[in-house]
Amino acid sequence: MKKTAVIGAGWAGLACAVEATRLGHAVTLFEAAHMPGGRARRVDNMHGLALDNGQHILIGAYTATLKLMRDVGVDVDSALLRLPLSLRFADGGGLKLPRLLAPLDLLAGIFTARGWTWRDKSSLLRTAIGWRLAGFRCAASTTVADLCTGLTPRVMQELIEPLCVSALNTPVAQSSGEVFLRVLKDALFSGSGGADLLLPRADLGALLPDAAIRWLAQHGAVTRIGARVRAIAPGGAQWRVDDEVFDQVVLACAPWDAARLVRASGLQADAWCDTTEALRFEAIATIYARGASPLAEPMLALRSNPATAPAQFAFDRGQLTGLQGVLAMVVSANETPREVLEEQVVAQAAAQLGQTNLQLVQTVVEKRATFACTPALSRPASAIAPGLQACGDYTEGPYPATLEGAVLSGLAAAKALAAP
Repeated sequence: MKKTAVIGAGWAGLACAVEATRLGHAVTLFEAAHMPGGRARRVDNMHGLALDNGQHILIGAYTATLKLMRDVGVDVDSALLRLPLSLRFADGGGLKLPRLLAPLDLLAGIFTARGWTWRDKSSLLRTAIGWRLAGFRCAASTTVADLCTGLTPRVMQELIEPLCVSALNTPVAQSSGEVFLRVLKDALFSGSGGADLLLPRADLGALLPDAAIRWLAQHGAVTRIGARVRAIAPGGAQWRVDDEVFDQVVLACAPWDAARLVRASGLQADAWCDTTEALRFEAIATIYARGASPLAEPMLALRSNPATAPAQFAFDRGQLTGLQGVLAMVVSANETPREVLEEQVVAQAAAQLGQTNLQLVQTVVEKRATFACTPALSRPASAIAPGLQACGDYTEGPYPATLEGAVLSGLAAAKALAAP
């Protein structure tokens, strides 16, 4: 039985640790923070509210993530509210898919989109047919803006921009068209329910990390939460992690921490480190406020303008998690200072949602929430050296920085380990 160290208990590290344990490895999981989950974790608020470090959305096409949740004992049907894809605004405009087989749901959603003219609808139909005829492929250098040159401004503003910023967390003019098409194909054309929104009904700790830690303890793995790894070093056929020897190591920590550990290890892995350190990152801010009246739906899209109305989505935490009167408003890919951002979002909620009595509770800003998913992006490989792997949503893979991308990378790293 090989001793395997997994450094980092985000969703990639948890997936790797669970799969490696299942495959027969003796796993020790290290996490520097005092709570597992990485960039999708619970944050205990000073007012006693169980909030999250960001409002995450899953979709029905996240098959690996949903399977992992079930494998560690999460009741997915209770933990997630499943709704057909909806990008409806408070004024009733926008697109909402009915419950039909794919791609009939998309066609019906386009034809019944509220506030869209026939020109808007026909531009989307023509463009989507073109994407499908091309096999959902494009040149690596293509941006999402390039892909969408035939779409009307309304379709861009009410469909493409919200989808792009929620999936890739990168503005359309800078986003990879290749990755965007892959996400659209898997969500909208992979089968019934692939585009469904899966909204968490519990805090993010209850969604996976808590259950995964329990599962690991029950199956003999060692978990060290609040234990920061200072250094790794190769030693013959083994690896030293601080003062402990392991047969193999998986770096499931943040990319900048992984590169720091590799550079300090003495390995000749400059190319891997250079690629990792060249990644750019985008911020996500989640502004929590209380005193809200219920929204028409658990999640509503917002008409967004980066300069004055920066939030793209609002979530009614009362309908989702039982925190009555609490709204979570999400701002992606925006570098506005926190105080200005809060003022703008409160004004936006008043103007678009009629919420005039909001009181700020907490603002969580993940400054490096996701890598910028730009065209022809070079992402580091998972294999670094014999006995040393990396996993995380930033490593080579088909998806942008999503929970599904993180889980898939963790599962792949576990399967790539030497036989136990």
